Amino acid sequence: MKSLTSNPQTPIGNSHTAVVEVQNLGYAYSQQEPVLQEISFTLNRGDRVALMGATGSGKSTLLENLIGLKQPRTGKIWINGIPVEPTTLPQVRRQIGFSFQDANDQLFMPTILEDVTFGPRNYGVPPAIAIDRARQLLADFGLEAYANRSAHELSGGQRRLAALAAILSLEPTILILDEPTNGLDPSWRRHLAQVLLKLPVQVMLIASHDLNWLGRVTQRALVLSAGRIQIDGNIQSLLQDGDTLDQLGLPIDW
Repeated sequence: MKSLTSNPQTPIGNSHTAVVEVQNLGYAYSQQEPVLQEISFTLNRGDRVALMGATGSGKSTLLENLIGLKQPRTGKIWINGIPVEPTTLPQVRRQIGFSFQDANDQLFMPTILEDVTFGPRNYGVPPAIAIDRARQLLADFGLEAYANRSAHELSGGQRRLAALAAILSLEPTILILDEPTNGLDPSWRRHLAQVLLKLPVQVMLIASHDLNWLGRVTQRALVLSAGRIQIDGNIQSLLQDGDTLDQLGLPIDW
């Protein structure tokens, strides 16, 4: 069994090879106790990584620091060698596809087709190409029949898939997903895994409590507990260590 007090395996690469690099990141809300402390890790090309931790461990906060929605109190973040700072956010965010926990935060146009074409058209993609790309993505997610409906007419799971289609329409090189299987039934969780595994992205980082699904989609696990990364290692080895998962508040069968 892994000890929760052991030093996590957090090798730091260099900005010439790392896609995502985090060094000594710390974050706190106002004058409260730190939510994140001394967070360091590197994601290299080809990495598919699960971000795990009990509710309230800081997973969403860490993801929001990575894309500049929150500013760390200490430490640095680099995306493909670019420091994440207020002046570089447009350049950084152009590379990242980010999915919020609540799909409604990303769907705001009159129709789903317009939601999925909004990003590409905003970046100057010709309308015809943006529409072709959007229709293909909606077909991939089984939503082609809903292209001209609003998000309010879709189920929660369908809204989740539409939000992912909107993200993928920008053809990001880095994909960061926060609880992507929320609201999806088993068939759609499997279909989502199949789609994600085919994507030509450099790095995939997925925060989720859906441990068995993560085991099918990712290779490596970063586990947050007490504001720190307690484990950085092979996800299959971790999923077979029920005692450690229990200690982390992540019982595998519940």
